[in-house]
Amino acid sequence: MDFSSKLLENAVNEVSRLPGIGKRTALRLVLHLLKQPKENTKYLAEALTHLRNDVKSCKKCHNISDTVLCDICSNPKRNAEIVCVVEDIRDVMAIENTAQYRGLYHVLGGKISPIEGIGPQNLQIESLVEKVKEGEVKELIFALSSTMEGDTTNFYIYKQIEKYGVTTSTIARGISVGDELEYADEVTLGRSIVNRIPFTQSLKG
Repeated sequence: MDFSSKLLENAVNEVSRLPGIGKRTALRLVLHLLKQPKENTKYLAEALTHLRNDVKSCKKCHNISDTVLCDICSNPKRNAEIVCVVEDIRDVMAIENTAQYRGLYHVLGGKISPIEGIGPQNLQIESLVEKVKEGEVKELIFALSSTMEGDTTNFYIYKQIEKYGVTTSTIARGISVGDELEYADEVTLGRSIVNRIPFTQSLKG
């Protein structure tokens, strides 16, 4: 792709680093920004800068937050005895959009994947085990995607907390095997949370 401007080329190259954005899409986005008033580009740049510099990780669930504790963890109306274990922030948003779940979350930050060099030590698993040890959590809902990596992560966590007697369940398989939670429709995902099954039952499948 030939560029008439080095500045344009640099901008396109940076935007194309984003996931799912190829060079042609990046060029279209950059040209769109150039057509907008300079203030719009300034607001976008400032928003991204503030996000990068000021965003926090909730010290309790590891969700993205503006404060030390996220709005969900600091909400006294949430049921602290139930914790939904998810891969990342997108899964929290997907489940929240169903309005079917009133417990708390624990964001792992990924899934165990030896091929990608991601082991238990790279995820927020130890802090989850500590929550269970403290005794406040009565049920863990495994809500990772139905992939080999997701199932491996679920099983690893289950073995770590099995001796503490906490109830473990997994979302019902209204979510197809291999599907990511963020792409499930709200009705299906909501039903999968409400109709969750014991985790040990999923192992027999």
